[in-house]
Amino acid sequence: MAAVKTFLYLFVYPGILFLFVYSTFCEWFDRKLYARLQNRIGPAYTGFAGILQPVADFFKLLFKEDIIPEKADRTVFSVLPVVGLAIVITAGLCLPLWNYDLDRSSFNSFQGDIIVVLYLLGLPTLIFFLAGWHSTNFFSTIGGVRVLTMLFGYEVPLFLAVLSPAIVADSWRLAEISYFYQRFPFLLLFQVIGFFVAVIALQAKLERTPFDIPHAETEIVGGTFTEYSGKKLAFFRLMIDIEMVVGSGLIASVFMAGFSGGLIPGLVRFIVKTLFVIAVLSIIRAMCSRIRIDQMVNFSWKYLTPFAVLQLLISIFVKGIIQ
Repeated sequence: MAAVKTFLYLFVYPGILFLFVYSTFCEWFDRKLYARLQNRIGPAYTGFAGILQPVADFFKLLFKEDIIPEKADRTVFSVLPVVGLAIVITAGLCLPLWNYDLDRSSFNSFQGDIIVVLYLLGLPTLIFFLAGWHSTNFFSTIGGVRVLTMLFGYEVPLFLAVLSPAIVADSWRLAEISYFYQRFPFLLLFQVIGFFVAVIALQAKLERTPFDIPHAETEIVGGTFTEYSGKKLAFFRLMIDIEMVVGSGLIASVFMAGFSGGLIPGLVRFIVKTLFVIAVLSIIRAMCSRIRIDQMVNFSWKYLTPFAVLQLLISIFVKGIIQ
C-alpha cells in the first residue's frame, strides 16, 4: 500500500500528471482573467471557453522544428529546459497536499522542507541565465544578465517574507506551519505585510509585468528565450507555469493555513487558495507597465526589503508574546 501511495504521489497527485494538468489550467485562468481586466476575451475557441488552449499550445510546440544555434553549446542548450522542469516538479512534490502526518516524517515532508522549496524555486533563475548565456545570441545574453540582476533584488525579501510565518510557528516544516495557523488563524493577521511582499517578489521571480524585463519583446526580441523553439521552448513554458503553481502553493501554505483535510477537501483548498494568489498576480500584471531593470532593483531594496524586515520584526515580537 505504501508503494502504491508513493507511486500516486509522484506521478498522479500531486505528481507530474497533476502538475501538468493544473499548471496549464492556471495558465488559462491567468490569461482569461488578465484579458477580462483589459476588456478583452482571451482564449475562447479550443475547448470550453478556450480552457484547452495552453495544452494545444504545448503540444503544438512539441511538433515544431527544434533549432539549435550554430555557435551555441549544444549539450547545455538542450539539457537546461529538462533540468529546469525537473527542478520545479521536485519543488511541487515538497508541498504538503495529501494527508500529511505530523507525527512522522516522510519522503515529501521533513524539517527544513520550506528551505528546500525556496532553494529549488531559486534555481530556475540560474537556469534562465545559463540558457541565455549559452545561446550566444546578443539578445539572449542581455536577457540572461537581466535575470541574474533581478535575482539580487527580489530573492532576499522573498526569503524574509516566507520565513516570517515559520518563526511564529516555531517550525521549518511546511506541514507543521500550516497546522499551526489552522489552530491559530487570527495570527495570520500579523502576516499581511509579508503576504504582499511575497506575492510581489513571486511576480518578479516569474518575470511577469511589471518585472518582465529579461524578455521584453519591444527591447530585446524575446530575451532569454530568443533562440529557443520547438519542444525546448515548450518545456520552458511548462516550467514557468509549474513554477507559478508551486510559488502560489508555497505562499498559500505559509500565509493561508495550508490545505489539510483529506484528499478531496485538500485538493479543493489547494485549488481555491492558489487561484486566489494567481488572481492577485494577474491584477498586478494588469495594473502595471514594465519598469527598467534599475527601477526594479531600487524598488526591491527601498520598499520590498524594508517591509520584509518589518514583517520579520513583527513575527519575532508576536512569537515573544505567545510564548
